[in-house]
Formats: sequence, C-alpha cells, structure tokens
Amino acid sequence: MSEITKTKITLTPQISEWFRNEMNLEPGNGIRFFGRVYGATNAHTGFSAAMSRCDQPNSPVVDEVIDGIHYYIQDSDFWFFNGLDLEVSYDEAIDGPAYHFKPNDGSKLDAKASASH
Repeated sequence: MSEITKTKITLTPQISEWFRNEMNLEPGNGIRFFGRVYGATNAHTGFSAAMSRCDQPNSPVVDEVIDGIHYYIQDSDFWFFNGLDLEVSYDEAIDGPAYHFKPNDGSKLDAKASASH
C-alpha cells in the first residue's frame, strides 16, 4: 500500500500580507481555496483556482495556519487539489493571488496533458 501524501498550502510573505489587508483578516479568520469551472492552472485544463473569505470551514481536510489565518480546503473541494501542493504568491499585474500547483508525490507535471505522470 502506497503512502498518502498530504496536500500542503504555502503562501509567500507578500500574498499573506495582501490577504490580511485586502480581506480584512484577523487571527482566527479563514480563506477557503477551491476549484471553479473555466480557466486553467498549470495542473488543470478547464478549471481555475479560486478563494473566498470563510471563517467557518465545513469539513476541512487541509488547514494551514499562517500568521494566525486559516487557509484551508474543504472535503467537498479536495478533488481539485488531490495529489497536488498549492503555492500562492502575489501577482503585481493583477494585484492579487497567483496559484501554482506541483505534484506532492515527487513527479513532474506534464504541461501538455496538464496532469502529473
């Protein structure tokens, strides 16, 4: 039986500050990450990453606390993140978050198929 690798959420210091300032976050508040139809990521075709302010998660399966803020993925959204780590950075061009995914099993993403192999 293979070991299951837990999805990780990491944020750059710049985007952590952006979330706190733009979303008026205080310690104990939360940001939910999820997938939505349309768009693309470096790991998905036809879906893009999204986030929303939500201080009361419903069945979180990943919950990273950074600067006192909960950044989480709910069980119902895990299909979008399964097998991937999420890195969130600040994108100056859009003045907001940029999402980057990498497989958490050590494999590489196949840019053509937008999936790990």
